[in-house]
Amino acid sequence: MGKRLRRIKPICSCISPRSSSFLYSHSDFSFWEEDIWTEITKFLDGKSMVMLAVTCKWFNSVVMEDNVWKYACLRDLQVSDPGKVPVKWIKLYACAFDGSHSYLFHQQEKHIDWMRIGAFSLDSPEALLADSLIYPKAIPDKDDAEKLLETNGLCVLNNIKTGIWIADLQLVRCPVCDLSTCDGTMQTLDARHIELFLSEGFQDGSWEYSLLGSHESRKTAEGAIGTIIDLEHLRDSSTAKLFDTKSWIAKENDWQPKVMTTPFAVAVCTKLQPNDGLHVKYHILRAGAHGKVMSIRISQQLL
Repeated sequence: MGKRLRRIKPICSCISPRSSSFLYSHSDFSFWEEDIWTEITKFLDGKSMVMLAVTCKWFNSVVMEDNVWKYACLRDLQVSDPGKVPVKWIKLYACAFDGSHSYLFHQQEKHIDWMRIGAFSLDSPEALLADSLIYPKAIPDKDDAEKLLETNGLCVLNNIKTGIWIADLQLVRCPVCDLSTCDGTMQTLDARHIELFLSEGFQDGSWEYSLLGSHESRKTAEGAIGTIIDLEHLRDSSTAKLFDTKSWIAKENDWQPKVMTTPFAVAVCTKLQPNDGLHVKYHILRAGAHGKVMSIRISQQLL
């Protein structure tokens, strides 16, 4: 008798488990589980989330959830939850990360360069403004900011809009003269509420910066310093790091600006070469004539 031949099975095409009942008959996992993709977005930056959102309507509905952008915004700014906000979080994210700064909207001719410092929170409507990194022995009077700035170089500013604030370091042309050919420069700590760029009053220029006060020192200044601290958190351990200057201030002959943010404060310090003194100006931007303070600028100019 001849040897029986084995029957050979025909080769079949591979069927993706995604298009078959294989997975569904073995588990409850779904490739289109919304909670899973919401969790995945926590690992994406803003640009990647937008790219995912335009792939299809389903992903768009998942990615465009307000809570997704809220998480991304708080994560990337490294700030705490400010609570309810009046606008969509995706708009706040764009304001923070689209490369915009305040001089792009107004006074572009004065602007030279800038760098992002970071973000911090103001839980209370009062903040300590100063041009030094010396811990105050007592809280200054809240009534006469102009006089306090002139004599001590610090004051308490009230009626500030609470929430998330973004800080930039700006390099602008000398404001003493209006000549475009002037080579003088000025360092500015430029802090703003995260909602500022979405405000119509700022966009159309009807809100204007006003001079809060100034401080002049006619002796050699070692550094150009600006600080903004939430008064409610002045004694916090995190705020104390600002006054530990040895841990973050530049070493000798290092002329690059050094910056620091804590949960409720921001500071900048730039070492200076021998000079005749420093003139510091404090400007604020209110939401209307008597509205809340939306932006603070502390500017230093060599004499």
